[in-house]
Amino acid sequence: MSLLSLIAQRLLQLVGVLAGITVVTFLLLHMAPGDPARLLAGDRASAETIAAIRTQYGLDLPLWRQFLTYFFNLLGGDIGQSLRFQRPVSELVAQFMWPTLFLTGYVMCLAVPPTVAMAIASARRPGGAVDQTIRIIGIAGLTIPVFWLAIMMSRFFGVSLGWFPVSGYGEGFTGHLYHLFLPALSTSIWLVPVLTQSLRAALIEKTTADFATAARAQGASEREIFWGTILPNAVLPTLNLLGVMVAFMIGGAIIVETVYAVPGLGSLMISALLGRDYYVVQGLTLIFAAATVIVTLTVDLLTAFIDPRVRL
Repeated sequence: MSLLSLIAQRLLQLVGVLAGITVVTFLLLHMAPGDPARLLAGDRASAETIAAIRTQYGLDLPLWRQFLTYFFNLLGGDIGQSLRFQRPVSELVAQFMWPTLFLTGYVMCLAVPPTVAMAIASARRPGGAVDQTIRIIGIAGLTIPVFWLAIMMSRFFGVSLGWFPVSGYGEGFTGHLYHLFLPALSTSIWLVPVLTQSLRAALIEKTTADFATAARAQGASEREIFWGTILPNAVLPTLNLLGVMVAFMIGGAIIVETVYAVPGLGSLMISALLGRDYYVVQGLTLIFAAATVIVTLTVDLLTAFIDPRVRL
């Protein structure tokens, strides 16, 4: 399969995923209990005021007409107007996405180095003391819920010791690094065991592969074989998993951003859900889904470029 065919296939998948998510999200939001017009008007608003708000935003129209209006607006590049903020959803996304993207990159910087180091140390002697210790630590890390870890780290390092702030985004690059250290660290602690186990398994598998055996027969040292042959080939499966995890973190930032009050897309999603802000929830859901497909597509293309056998 050529790269162009791979891109075309993934783009078709993107269209199908977004279409399905659009329909499901729209129906779930509109079938859920609660009235966004009443939330906007307030508890003491009259029935006339609530009805006027419903008419203003087209909430009094039949569900199928609301969906068609939303769908055709999407085709025109309009993902909606926030009921609460009275601003286009695209503007809100542009405002709130930078903390989420910064946090995602920060997590990667904290997670990748220990992942590579522990996977190499573990794969050097499978079943040895170092391997067993790293695997036990990894299993322990996987069993800890990320929201519980985020709360505990916030209470200990932020509240009790006062070493790091427990909320906000900070000002400037160093301020962002300082304020987002605890959110990034708590997320990377959850991510490292997953990536480590994947890379460890790939390293052990590639150690006995034909190309490693051929390199030994040609007189190459174990050091040369490991760094020049085994590790580059073992990175590919982990690269795919890393892409999925990055996409998951973009969409799953709700938990960590809520605990640490980071003004990112996750916090915006929670606010929209509580306020029944239909268009913000739908827009963010589409963006999270698109980000997932785009990240995985990028990883697939990179993998196919590195290893042409993947295209077959």
